[in-house]
Amino acid sequence: MRIGIIGTGVMGAFHAQCLHAQVSGATVTAVADPDPERAGAAAAAIGAIALSDPHELIAHPEVDAVLIASPDFLHAEQTLACIAAGKPTLCEKPLSYSVDEAERVVAAHRAAVGEGGSRGRAASEGATGAVATAAHGAPRGAGIPLVHQGFMRRFDPDYVAQKRAVASGAHGRPVMVRSVGRGVSSGPGATDESVIFNSAIHDLDLVPWLLDSPVTEVSWHAPAAPSATGGGLRDPFLLLLRTADGALSTVEIFLNARYGYDMRCEVVCETGAVAITEPHRLAVSSALTTSTGIPDDFRPRFAEAYRLELQEWVTALNEGRAPALATVEDGATATRVAAAAVASMRAGGAFAPVAQAGGAR
Repeated sequence: MRIGIIGTGVMGAFHAQCLHAQVSGATVTAVADPDPERAGAAAAAIGAIALSDPHELIAHPEVDAVLIASPDFLHAEQTLACIAAGKPTLCEKPLSYSVDEAERVVAAHRAAVGEGGSRGRAASEGATGAVATAAHGAPRGAGIPLVHQGFMRRFDPDYVAQKRAVASGAHGRPVMVRSVGRGVSSGPGATDESVIFNSAIHDLDLVPWLLDSPVTEVSWHAPAAPSATGGGLRDPFLLLLRTADGALSTVEIFLNARYGYDMRCEVVCETGAVAITEPHRLAVSSALTTSTGIPDDFRPRFAEAYRLELQEWVTALNEGRAPALATVEDGATATRVAAAAVASMRAGGAFAPVAQAGGAR
């Protein structure tokens, strides 16, 4: 499977290296980035061609499938272009900051492939051939979505084991999820809204996935005096999520915690709790002290999750089956939950209902 990657920043370069060195059945043939120096460096490292125009990459005859890792505000537009070209796409989160825009992507995808992911005659017999037949692989059958969303925590071995333990029912009904996400520092240009759509959105997908129940309403809260490390952000903040099963969950986001990248999650059930604590891979004992290292970003913690996600995507495309990844509908759902969180923030923390597909509440 010949992959083209749009965006060669931290995320795009990480994906390029992972696909090149750790994923079988894939070759990164092209990368696109408006920064020619950055694109050239990423391409040279893996033997790909460097382009500046993402639309040129999407249309390129040596690209069978596209991975979108560009800035957030470009995701929906570029996903729509991939749908129009009939090329399988893995879009990094978020799908969009706009519910309306996310719904347009879902509608375009449905028009291209049919209800439930089944593609119509026009899509399966398009000029590119990428939809009908996987490159050097099996024919792509009906019922296979074109677009998938990059929620990699669904592939993290710890979260997978946690979901399995909860779903077993051995500990009774889940009543609460506590998800914590802390980082060293926020990215340049971060706003209170973008932190929800770019960072908290992982948790807004994770909680309903763990509980197998959709979020119905959201409430946003923050300390009266934000952390001095926040650079003007209301950081940290807490989200309360109510899901359709009656559970109440919390999501803590603290992007400027400074001490390290720290992800934790606990599902509290009626007769037990299933927790993921931040793993320490190395402990050093010396001079009457034991110390452990903490990663400074997402790569050490979630490298394996990304690899597993990419491998499943590539393998499924080569075999002509539906990848077991989050769907474009999942991406739109997360956008609706994030939009409700922003609405709550602007309303001083009042619970805000999550709009359903098509605008219903």
